Amino acid sequence: MQNVWFMAAAWMGLAFIASVVSIRIGVSVALLEIGAGIIAGNFFGFHPNEWINFLATFGAGLLTFLAGAEIDPESLRAHLKISLTIGVVSFLVPFLGAWAFAYWVSGWDYHGALIAGIALSTTSVAVVYAVMVETGLSSTDLGKLILAVCFVTDFGTVLALGAFFADFNKWMLVFVVVLAVTLWYLPRWTRAVVSSFGQSRVSEPEIKFLFLVLFFLGGVATTAKSEAVLPAYLAGLVVAGVFLQDKVLVHRMRSIAFTMLTPFYFIKAGLYVSLPALATSAGLVIMLLAVKMAAKLIGVWPLARAFGLGNRESNYTTLLMATGLTFGTISALFGLENHLINQTQYTVLVTVVILSAVVPTLIAQAFFLPSHEAAQRIRPRQASPRAEVTVIGGEYEKQPKSE
Repeated sequence: MQNVWFMAAAWMGLAFIASVVSIRIGVSVALLEIGAGIIAGNFFGFHPNEWINFLATFGAGLLTFLAGAEIDPESLRAHLKISLTIGVVSFLVPFLGAWAFAYWVSGWDYHGALIAGIALSTTSVAVVYAVMVETGLSSTDLGKLILAVCFVTDFGTVLALGAFFADFNKWMLVFVVVLAVTLWYLPRWTRAVVSSFGQSRVSEPEIKFLFLVLFFLGGVATTAKSEAVLPAYLAGLVVAGVFLQDKVLVHRMRSIAFTMLTPFYFIKAGLYVSLPALATSAGLVIMLLAVKMAAKLIGVWPLARAFGLGNRESNYTTLLMATGLTFGTISALFGLENHLINQTQYTVLVTVVILSAVVPTLIAQAFFLPSHEAAQRIRPRQASPRAEVTVIGGEYEKQPKSE
């Protein structure tokens, strides 16, 4: 299909069908768009081109930016201990488990096993954020806590990829310096733009300014042979305070992302799943998926319970932490492009990553989705030194300590 308009219509048609089905059956549209991509790639010959790759990459970047911007700074500080503890373990246990399995059981070489460990240690910010928004949990205590834990987990993935494989050249130094300076000044720049031009301009200068920053940081990142999506999450985190005061800006950017950009990202992710390759490597795919989910269960669930979350909420949090997509596919693609893994290993890893975006999320939504009221009353034990948490029927109530 060479006509760009027909191609765009076909991709948006898939997104429309996925959206309608999502509303009918109550499953996250992100998962259905991935499924649409699997069907379109294996049966109808869909494949991405340069402009689709750009829209998909920017969609992933904007989604991670919005996920970072949804993290309430006060909530992050209040939940700092639990976020850091669960986030670090959520990265470390799957990383070690997948690396050990790939190296000792599957017989991959050292670098290939490292790529497997990094790719399967991630939590999908894109999928988790999409689910949080669709279920209305993004504004609850539990939703904010889960997003904060996602941030710590994926930050560990980024650090591991950089520590083991980054090309520390002059452009990497430039990228680090530019990113640090931009993140330092971005909140005040954003406030200045919003206060100078208001919040009701048809031309939306504040959104264009944020897009400018994301494009610029993406350009510097790719020049340094990094990924454009990596600085987007940090940029969202530093402007979270601005977004907290301007919900209209959040909703406008969210509408742009979910309407026009993220469908290309999720559909493209599904295209990477080759059903013939999956058939020949099904055993390894299933085992690696089981390793990732078991490692997340071993690492996350006991800590969630120890910090005072109820059984249902602990199960839900653990399953969402077991998802993977954005940074998992980035890590696998990095390994392929740098000849650290071969095409077969890449197909296996990407298939596992995409299945991890689908399987845990479906289980979480079908069996462990908490009520909005229960999620709003989450009060982890470390959040207040003067309070204890009692669990009554899966809901949380804060009671003062007796003197």
